[in-house]
Amino acid sequence: MSHPVKIKNALISVYYKDNLEPLIRQLHEQGVIFYSTGGTEKFIRELGIEVITDENLTGYPSILGGRVKTLHPKVFGGILNRRENKEDNAQIGQYEIPEIDLVIVDLYPFEETLRSGASDADIIEKIDIGGISLIRAAAKNFNDVVIIASKDNYKTLGDILTENGGYTTLSQRKAFARQAFNVSSHYDTAIFNYFNEEEPLTVFKYSEQKAITLRYGENPHQNGVFYGDLDAMFDKLNGKELSYNNLVDVDAAVALIDEFEEPTFAILKHTNACGIASNESIIDAWKAALACDPVSAFGGVLICNREIDAETAAEINNLFFEVLIAPSFAESAKQILTAKKNRILLKRNDVKLPSKQFKTLLNGVIEQDKDMLMETIAEMKPVTERKATEQQLKDLVFANKIVKHTKSNTIVLARNSCLIASGVGQTSRVDALQQAIVKAKAFNFDLAGSVMASDAFFPFPDCVEIAADAGVVMILQPGGSIKDQESIDMANAKGVGMVTTGIRHFKH
Repeated sequence: MSHPVKIKNALISVYYKDNLEPLIRQLHEQGVIFYSTGGTEKFIRELGIEVITDENLTGYPSILGGRVKTLHPKVFGGILNRRENKEDNAQIGQYEIPEIDLVIVDLYPFEETLRSGASDADIIEKIDIGGISLIRAAAKNFNDVVIIASKDNYKTLGDILTENGGYTTLSQRKAFARQAFNVSSHYDTAIFNYFNEEEPLTVFKYSEQKAITLRYGENPHQNGVFYGDLDAMFDKLNGKELSYNNLVDVDAAVALIDEFEEPTFAILKHTNACGIASNESIIDAWKAALACDPVSAFGGVLICNREIDAETAAEINNLFFEVLIAPSFAESAKQILTAKKNRILLKRNDVKLPSKQFKTLLNGVIEQDKDMLMETIAEMKPVTERKATEQQLKDLVFANKIVKHTKSNTIVLARNSCLIASGVGQTSRVDALQQAIVKAKAFNFDLAGSVMASDAFFPFPDCVEIAADAGVVMILQPGGSIKDQESIDMANAKGVGMVTTGIRHFKH
């Protein structure tokens, strides 16, 4: 069942030569004959090891500017030959084709070239043809052939050959084939997505090579894995590994803070802001944000858009929290905040985030554009007799940013660029408003002179009436209900101002 195969002949053609030398020398010591081309051939010769060029094997030179080198029956015949098939063996004998037992090949750096901002012509030239064909051929014939499609597997193969005296087993070859098809499928996905930007086909293709196995998923009985490059996104300065729930909250925190340019601090719990404030200094923003709901802040995720200094760190240090995210930390701040080993400190790096969102749903995947819109004062249409002051308009913009990143149905109450309270994830808009009012009163906030923002229109005037009676003086809503006028009339009757934006920000 193990079907051991000894490596006698190897075809090696790689773009990157990192860590290749030890494996080459080991194979040479085990009597392996090398076939190669181009830069890899030169590399092997410079090690003092003989190598047969592809040109000598095929009788053809590299042509078309290097586009055609290995694409020849004498190469692929040796790879695809089925060792147990009499007809195959007869044919390779007839055409003097050597059996290739090992293929080591990588691919032109398509993704790297794409990220570099290179021209379309340069990108196209990095679409590998020969390499991808060699990988697929060798992986297809894993019954007899070893395929190494990544430098990450050099040492693994070396250890196997040392242990087994130059032989590999069927299960080992199949494992390498699985990894090779992963390389080829990821490569093709990247190329397809490049071509699919214009007049895109309505298909879903996504591939991510980096992954982190999480302690568990949303609950301890669920497995969880994060696919992505967290190390590019954050420098982790302290603390335990991020959990599934940490990551969900961190994602929500990043999306929220990116709405603000002025110094802003936000505290999130279960993806919703329980405290957020903008101020002239980051420490004042922190104090105001914490005052919104110091109870919910316990064990929350904190994020700001300015450096954490020692003074701010000392204040934050009084709170138990899970994660703190900032663009930078002063050394004195790090000394304070790293005193507790489990606290997660993340220095955020400048990474471009995707413009699409997707998740599994029913028996498929649902995808949408990210909600990138955010209304300015210019998009706020006054619809009542009372008009907003400059500060009220500023507060409406602030409140609307929070609305956008809060679970629907939601109502946000704010004043002086600070969250007073919000009602989140309720089944009715009235419930959301009443929840916000109750919370505000619980933390001794006076709602007189506050503003209110809603994620959707008011189908009835009841929310306007309740808000006005609580002290709200200015309301923002998208508008669009057939009963908009009833809400406008109620606002006028109560002496409350209202603006509409024409844009809805649901978050489910």
